[in-house]
Amino acid sequence: MSASKFDKAKLPSRYVTEGPARAPHRSYMYAMGLSEEEIHQPLVGVATCWNEAAPCNIALNRQAQSVKMGVKQALGTPREFTTITVTDGIAMGHEGMRSSLASREAIADTVELTMRGHCYDAIVGLAGCDKSLPGMMMAMVRLNTPSVFIYGGSILPGKAPSGADVPEDFLDRDLTVQDMFEAVGRYQSGGLSDAALDVLERVACPSSGACGGQFTANTMACVSEAIGLALPNSSGAPAPYESRDQYGEASGRAVMNLIEKNIRARDVVTLQALENAARVVACTGGSTNAGLHLPAIAHEAGIDFYLDDVCDIFRDTPYFVDLKPGGAYVAKDLYEAGGVPVVMKELDKAGLIHRDCMSATGYSIGEEIDKVTREADGRVIYPVDNPLSKTGGVVGLKGNLAPDGAIVKVAGMSAEQQVFSGPARVFECEEDAFAAVQKREYEEGEVIVIRNEGPAGGPGMREMLATTAALSGQGMGKKVALITDGRFSGATRGFCVGHVGPEAAHCGPIALLQNGDVITIDAIKGEISVDLSDDVLAERKAQWNGPRETIYASGALWKFAKQVGATHKGAVTHPGGKAERHVYMDI
Repeated sequence: MSASKFDKAKLPSRYVTEGPARAPHRSYMYAMGLSEEEIHQPLVGVATCWNEAAPCNIALNRQAQSVKMGVKQALGTPREFTTITVTDGIAMGHEGMRSSLASREAIADTVELTMRGHCYDAIVGLAGCDKSLPGMMMAMVRLNTPSVFIYGGSILPGKAPSGADVPEDFLDRDLTVQDMFEAVGRYQSGGLSDAALDVLERVACPSSGACGGQFTANTMACVSEAIGLALPNSSGAPAPYESRDQYGEASGRAVMNLIEKNIRARDVVTLQALENAARVVACTGGSTNAGLHLPAIAHEAGIDFYLDDVCDIFRDTPYFVDLKPGGAYVAKDLYEAGGVPVVMKELDKAGLIHRDCMSATGYSIGEEIDKVTREADGRVIYPVDNPLSKTGGVVGLKGNLAPDGAIVKVAGMSAEQQVFSGPARVFECEEDAFAAVQKREYEEGEVIVIRNEGPAGGPGMREMLATTAALSGQGMGKKVALITDGRFSGATRGFCVGHVGPEAAHCGPIALLQNGDVITIDAIKGEISVDLSDDVLAERKAQWNGPRETIYASGALWKFAKQVGATHKGAVTHPGGKAERHVYMDI
């Protein structure tokens, strides 16, 4: 029997590779072309969310090969496997979006089951689209294996060809899929021709990779570095860049170093690491969905880190990275300006980073920051002492309309735009609201309410990008506000409040609203309220007829709706790290 430099006596793969009783298991490995030496090395799961659904995931299969080379170079044996992805850009605006948040749980569950079933010793996880990033990181923390995350990279920005018959404001600037959703609103209001829409849809997304703005995918990619699960700067290079291969190989080698040093996912993902991650979301004007995913990742480790905690950090973190949708630049620009390492270096200058947190390199976050030689360019990344605004680009709200909290992205909005008061126009689902927006059946100054779209009530907590983008395309994005117990895309612009909790299905106050109720949203004070007394709310609650029936009476979405917990705790579906009776790595 060949020797390995790694002692497998305490590694899970000993159950499938060591001793006479495992001869049948080894015979399967020989059948796949493994050598005796490879069988007795640590087995490393290389998990991807590769599929042909969208550009976000299309390059992951190729990128996994470079990760496997890195594992082999460091005397490990990589075993590639895939899991699902639901891509929000394709799922957006119809019933398919109900599958999105549930897919995060399915990704975490399937990665866990694959790792457990085959007794892999460590994981390198590659992900591209929104929910696949937190889903993969949740699996790492749940398993508590040595873990390295690597993002598949962002899409390159699109450009309208010179001389194209499109409105002037689409020329000479970077285009993203956000522009296409907003173009639909412009088209519906007569401001865009069939021919112009046809031109734009052909050029907006020119390559593989996830959405280019600081939408959910890039936000969570920045989180992966800030939290320490990804190698520094590994999330930045766009998906088509061949330089991503170097990060893949380095990630494969890094996970072998973590095995050797017995550095596990929960050594990396601590409360302080989660706080670091929230800082990076805030200062980059990241997606409100981070307020859902950071608590879910924390839950896997048994850490209480809820929406309130995330929003507390947002409140006292300056916003200084000028990214779409509130700002001007895309992920490629951030990478060329030095990426997340330079962002964290600026935060560190202001004393806003916990330097002692561990990273995937085996060194502390502080040690990695000290290696960064580049400075803020003042264009994409502003100096922390000269920020775009003094508070984060995402704000938490609370009040009698959202006792469990709500969240809104204010990056790029003036102080005047962050206070809104108006009568409610209530819709029972997104389709009703979208139809009304298409027909202009709403008034300037109203607060559009979309309810029954929470995790349980939807089911699935859909994103509302089709509706919000249509409003922006009609030029009404700043003239109305919108609140929902569902979610918003990271690409959403305008005064749009999501995650209102408790959700309507649980008889939260949003379930009790009626047309004309005056709602006030104050993102400066962090308040959201309806001008109704406690007595009136109690009276309406007594008359409530229960949650709206959905068409999902069986299957995965029914199961998700039955299991899912509160939005402010991450909309998770199992008891988490606190209830564990064993840790996978110690079996």
